[in-house]
Amino acid sequence: MQSIEKVKDIRPSFIGRDFLTLADFTEEEIGYLIDEAISLKHKQKQGIEHKFLKGKTLGMIFEKSSTRTRLSFEIGMKQLGGDAIFLSSRDIQLGRGESIADTAKVLSRYVDGIMIRTFAHEKVEELAQHATVPIINGLTDDHHPAQVLADLMTIVENKGKLKGLKLCFVGDGNNNMTHSLIEGAALTGMNISVASPSGYQPKSTIVSNAKRIAVKTGSTIEVTEDPVTAIEGADVVVTDVWASMGDEGQMEERCTVFSPYQVNDELCKHANKNFIFLHCLPAHRGEEVDTTVIDGVHSVVFDEAENRLHAQKALLWLTMSN
Repeated sequence: MQSIEKVKDIRPSFIGRDFLTLADFTEEEIGYLIDEAISLKHKQKQGIEHKFLKGKTLGMIFEKSSTRTRLSFEIGMKQLGGDAIFLSSRDIQLGRGESIADTAKVLSRYVDGIMIRTFAHEKVEELAQHATVPIINGLTDDHHPAQVLADLMTIVENKGKLKGLKLCFVGDGNNNMTHSLIEGAALTGMNISVASPSGYQPKSTIVSNAKRIAVKTGSTIEVTEDPVTAIEGADVVVTDVWASMGDEGQMEERCTVFSPYQVNDELCKHANKNFIFLHCLPAHRGEEVDTTVIDGVHSVVFDEAENRLHAQKALLWLTMSN
């Protein structure tokens, strides 16, 4: 199954590339990544080994904790025949004052690629500026492209396409998931509607840039405060926790603000009857999503979680191969 028509082998365009945001790639390239991820998944299910990165090593910098990001990249490298080294802020000098530039230059002498999961997106950009190996954004406060790559893959598996579908995100619009979903939708021709309360809407710069991309792909991008309007006719419904990592101190305030934005059966009545529900996990049942939705027949959250492995394998292979 192909997500976007693949007219030629474009693997060479990925070699040595950084993966900082989805907006750095073209519609064709995102489609190619998704198709390769689906192919690698099928091969694994058939017991076919694919040691494309034998002898390669990925350095993984974690300044934010993770379950799926660490598992998907570490196991992905092993399944591709390579190795992965976990580096927390306590393990490297970056956590004790060494500059990002020096860290990038040193690690580039040891490893073949660097995945970083951190706070400020500017840190990832600076790392990429000084490294001589591919830099992969495992998550920043503004972007989560690795997760959304898996989300797009999951949508293709369930819907057979991306272009023309409607995706609705309900909740905190000013977070990394929303921003990357907006970019992913714009690039692939999906229509996206974001419902967030005032003061928690997506960054205007990301929305305006996505709208420029959408002119070419036919995507429409809507930001509203009304969740019912946003979810009307949606093929895909997505939400995320109300307090992202680092915002836990605002939880009481956010629960009050976001309570009208819970994804529940009543709200989902306005979506298409065969909608699928996505959540990047971990989820707080009873807060951003009701149990009847996340554990119901429309939910594909655990397929989505598994697809982090396959999407990350495609990304690692294409950027780190020779």
